[in-house]
Amino acid sequence: MSSLTSASTLAQIKAAYADNASYQEDADVAKARAFVTACRLLLLKTPSKVMHGKAGGIEFSVASIQQQLDAANRWLACSLAAADGGGITFPSFDGFRGM
Repeated sequence: MSSLTSASTLAQIKAAYADNASYQEDADVAKARAFVTACRLLLLKTPSKVMHGKAGGIEFSVASIQQQLDAANRWLACSLAAADGGGITFPSFDGFRGM
């Protein structure tokens, strides 16, 4: 079960977003799921963009978050398919002789 809920503050959601952004580098399915949840909540709880801080802070754009959500969902689908032994195949060049 996710640690984020509808009662989570924007600060908690941003922290989960940052903490789990390394899901691909860590090859961590649980982090990918948490990242997807954080992206979804950011999309729900933010207007077109949000500034963090007063002058020149961090900006979250809805389009950027949506792209990251889509990428995380694709990565997660591939990872789960590979874990089930399907979805990804690799060619074998055993015995191949070049010219």
